Amino acid sequence: MRINIAKHTGRAFDDVFHDIIGHHHTHYWLKGGRGSLKSSFISLVIPALLILNPDCHAVVFRKVERDIKRSVFPQIQWGIDALGLSDRFRAIHSPHEITYKPTGQKIYFFGVDDPTKAKSIKPPFGYIGIVWFEELDQFSGMEEVRNLNQSLLRGGSRYWEFCSFNPPKSQNNWVNEEQIVEDADRLVSHTTYLDAPREWLGEQFFLEAEKLKCKNETSYRHEYLGEVTGTGGAVFENVEDLRMSDDMVATFDRIYDGLDFGFSIDPLAYVKMHYDAKKEEIYIFDEIYQQGLRNYQAAKLIEPSLEGRRLAADAAEPKSIADFRSYGIHAYPAKKGRDSVDFGMKWLQDRARIYIDKRRAPNAYREFVSYEYQRNRGTGRGSSSVPIPMRTITRLTHAATPWARS
Repeated sequence: MRINIAKHTGRAFDDVFHDIIGHHHTHYWLKGGRGSLKSSFISLVIPALLILNPDCHAVVFRKVERDIKRSVFPQIQWGIDALGLSDRFRAIHSPHEITYKPTGQKIYFFGVDDPTKAKSIKPPFGYIGIVWFEELDQFSGMEEVRNLNQSLLRGGSRYWEFCSFNPPKSQNNWVNEEQIVEDADRLVSHTTYLDAPREWLGEQFFLEAEKLKCKNETSYRHEYLGEVTGTGGAVFENVEDLRMSDDMVATFDRIYDGLDFGFSIDPLAYVKMHYDAKKEEIYIFDEIYQQGLRNYQAAKLIEPSLEGRRLAADAAEPKSIADFRSYGIHAYPAKKGRDSVDFGMKWLQDRARIYIDKRRAPNAYREFVSYEYQRNRGTGRGSSSVPIPMRTITRLTHAATPWARS
């Protein structure tokens, strides 16, 4: 079957479509703002995948079942019709279900307000190989998504998971935090209405977008461009992901190491960074972030990374520092005056750039970009001095404060 996706969604999804058909990834996260056609694209791909994989069935999820009738169910029907396949599929409304008539393959629709229904699916043959989570940010978190996948995606040879969403404003939202986690088996695609054929959306759509852009650019960037614009409480606006090669890391000649102790609920975290004083740029390129580590285990992991350097550690744990010294590590308590946290925070904010390789230091990157000021109740305004605690930031201020003051 020859499929012309671009006829209905433009060229923006060409590479994603070829990746899906070639099964180069399992998880496909499609994000964007209004009119980005991500849901339209998925509704074209799912029927096509069924036809190409005759042992495979699909499940489409919304957080709430009542939303199925007016969203994903007619959306999939549109995709089938757009492909010219309406005569090959049969749809019923109670329960919502679409069947590919030549083979009997099913597309099931469920809300997770009653998750037992989805977990009890028994397809007439084959296996569930395709899952679509529409409006992913409405789900409670990755644990809910994983639990559903683990119940459904079993017994087959190839699987496709599609997640579509408009990124929420706040970087602290679980979807925004999760999408920046590096996963070799996940492809993340970001499209906007500007990628769509103008005639497909209609002239009025573009006029409304431009009207909002002139009136409120931040709202425009969030609603139409799908950007994470935050709530005005971002602490660090100088953070940037940067892929750092081994050759690049080998050129770093001013390396600092920071450690804050943790064990059960809060993990121990060690971060390693280079500071270019001339350009006022920080490069974070290594971390150890782990729960349940005893001091001798942590020391064994950290010692090779130090290469003889001193280790700035949390002054609140002199016994742990003494343990590290007994293991041959030159650990010392980070100097912390009354204003040490505020000073370190301000110093980091004033750097020209904080580059973090999220492949080498994913937790540091996640916490930096998720760091926001608390919102004052009632006013909705951000506090000027009390940031939400983030443990990796604390480690960095432990390392940053001494050399920033020196």
